[in-house]
Amino acid sequence: MSIHTSLAAAIASVLITTSAAHAAPRLDTSKVIKRNVAAATSTAQPSVGQRFIVKTTGTTTQSRSLLTQSLASSAQRSGITTAAAATARAAARPAARASVLRNMAVPGWYVVQTSRRLNSAETAAFVRELAAEPGVTSVEVDRLYQALDTGRGMVQPKLIPNDPQYAQLQWNFHDQTGGVRADQAWDISTGAGVVVAVIDTGVVENTPDLKDNVLPGYDMISDRLISRRDTDARVAGGWDQGDWMEANYCTALGAPPHAARDSSWHGTHVSGTVAQQTNNGVGLAGLAHNARILPVRVLGSCGGYGSDIADGMLWAVGATVAGLPVNANPAEVLNMSLGSNGPDACPQIYQDAIDEVNRRGAMVVVAAGNSNADAGTYTMSSCKDVISVGATRVTGGKASYSSWGNRVDLSAPGGGGGVDGDPNGYIFQIVNTGTTRPTTEFGIGGYTGTSMASPHVAAAAALVQSVATTPLRWDQMRDLLKSTARPFPASIPTSTPMGAGILDANALVTAATTEPCDPTVESCTPPNVELSNAVELRGLSSTSAERTYSFTARAGTPLTIMTLGGKGDVSLYVAAQRVPSASDYDAKSTRPTNSESVRIGSPSAVTYMIRLTGTYSGLTLVARQ
Repeated sequence: MSIHTSLAAAIASVLITTSAAHAAPRLDTSKVIKRNVAAATSTAQPSVGQRFIVKTTGTTTQSRSLLTQSLASSAQRSGITTAAAATARAAARPAARASVLRNMAVPGWYVVQTSRRLNSAETAAFVRELAAEPGVTSVEVDRLYQALDTGRGMVQPKLIPNDPQYAQLQWNFHDQTGGVRADQAWDISTGAGVVVAVIDTGVVENTPDLKDNVLPGYDMISDRLISRRDTDARVAGGWDQGDWMEANYCTALGAPPHAARDSSWHGTHVSGTVAQQTNNGVGLAGLAHNARILPVRVLGSCGGYGSDIADGMLWAVGATVAGLPVNANPAEVLNMSLGSNGPDACPQIYQDAIDEVNRRGAMVVVAAGNSNADAGTYTMSSCKDVISVGATRVTGGKASYSSWGNRVDLSAPGGGGGVDGDPNGYIFQIVNTGTTRPTTEFGIGGYTGTSMASPHVAAAAALVQSVATTPLRWDQMRDLLKSTARPFPASIPTSTPMGAGILDANALVTAATTEPCDPTVESCTPPNVELSNAVELRGLSSTSAERTYSFTARAGTPLTIMTLGGKGDVSLYVAAQRVPSASDYDAKSTRPTNSESVRIGSPSAVTYMIRLTGTYSGLTLVARQ
């Protein structure tokens, strides 16, 4: 199908959908969409370009005028202004020119467009020559980024109760092994008064069990081939128009050949995890169900341009974006379940946007990625000053697809797919059932991915900000999330670290609302973590808030408590039925390493308390009897 034919069909579909939208939305819980993470593929970033993002040293109208002059000279030097005749190996290439398409929200940044798509050699030459111009500090292709999971299929559920579905489907909230302990946290906070921006595919308008928590957003996509609208203009609303693709549809944007794909309704699913309405007898629950969702549509068919994503981030927090009204509901938390499909260090435009978001008192929560690779080499997790989230299964172990590494701050449920069974293998929320454009029919979507893990943490941040006396800065939130994360109940290989532990929403909001300990009037005993026999706690660090650990022993059977692995120098203290210290203990091990061991040959049937001191990271603690 040609591009023109596709657009005509898309426009016709708009008319059909508009007329059908008068029908009341209908939630059919017998319809379940399951969506697994696909195997990691090479990046779809094109080596050719027609849109570029450029940073200049100046931010004035004169700077834009100087950039226009630089475009003309660099285009000429790169050779793109000279037409090329057809050869046996290549089609004829008309002369090309370059112009400023628009100013970006980050001062000093511009989107530049050439009159035709450049091939890889022309792109490299144009970027090189433009970067050499006085006053130009950065030039790169305006790349396409994608939502971080793919694939989809309609299935009939094994067991889908009509109402409620929380207990049966949402293990990610309440399961004591793999969940985030949401039900306890809800006694303290439900996220009221906090706005969470979902920078994604948008939200399907009038989604049942979600619509009353959705604020007016914006569709930031500035290319009709991606937005599936009949204009390149940005429009109010932030509504998901679908992100389906016919086979090879995106090759017109420089992407490699690809298969057809149905619409994902990705942003709707993510938004549901954050703030689906709860305790209303309909559908499912949301973690911060009294927060508000600000939908910012930046992804459509083929993904989304980095320039649109960066502008969407700043619009979400109330910054001025040329040609758009100022957002009347600035977000405190941004969720970004998107990124590069292949290794791609953080582009400077993203880092500048993140810096501005943080400066305005908001924070950015990102998905670590689905490549089972080092998250620090992929956008967005490679960016500084964000909160990066890996994905775990119902077992509390690493999801097979989840990216990992030192850039991952903590993990949250993302699902393990079929390996964990139905329904415990998926994260469930309400989604549209249309295959292209949205319809009035909705069902239950069971998805997997770090895209599903990230909104758990974004919602948890909203829970904190809702009840905090003074809203936390992004770094304070990161540190609190890490210090209150609970240890992984399943072993995490040291080669694939997954952060400080699994999100514990209850511990998080409890810590956020607990006054600092005053030892003159109360006990300041640190929180305790119970050890299970022979189950290793990995990834322990002295940078986390102080904790004690405990193990309930059997009488008479030798007990060994040891630390190993990681870096630094830890000291181990053990005492029966009391918290030990450097001066009060029953046994200790203080070698100048991380390898410590205490053996109690004939323990009593009591609880032994364990304290770790020193400076260490990546440490493993285990008790065996």
